[in-house]
Amino acid sequence: MAIDTPVRESILAAIPSLRAFAISLCGNVDRADDLVQETMLRALANIDSFQPGTNMPAWLFTILRNHFRSEYRKRRREVEDVDGRYTEGLKSQPEQQGHIDLREFREGLMQLPEDQREALILVGASGFSYEETAHICGCAVGTIKSRVNRARTRLATILAIDNIGEFGPDNETRAVLARGGE
Repeated sequence: MAIDTPVRESILAAIPSLRAFAISLCGNVDRADDLVQETMLRALANIDSFQPGTNMPAWLFTILRNHFRSEYRKRRREVEDVDGRYTEGLKSQPEQQGHIDLREFREGLMQLPEDQREALILVGASGFSYEETAHICGCAVGTIKSRVNRARTRLATILAIDNIGEFGPDNETRAVLARGGE
């Protein structure tokens, strides 16, 4: 791709101002240089979208600002962990038991009568209110409440769940996680 001389000179002339703007945005010279470099790459990749005769610096500043904002939004969700302390504190449960639990849950769910399964899925999984579910199913709200209650009770019996503490990892896994995975 060949860039004509006036466009090239206009891009090069804007670099010091772009760098100053980038420094004012992020407060870090190295990060600012990265922003300017990424701006140049994006500008060159999209030079065909630049309208000749319009304001080149304004176009470049817009690219830089938009890139900075998208990077800021992305970095805001990230956790900086320079010394690794945050990572050391992370724990994850093994996935095998979760897969088994999910399979057993699905099998148990299929053992429920269709009307109870439907009510439980609409209220419990899909997040519909009892009133909305009653409207969908074409019955009274009390009927839906009864179906959901019976479905939950029966599913707990099918899955042999006696209390809420039985959800999640078993006692051995909880003990390992509490010790930090040693």
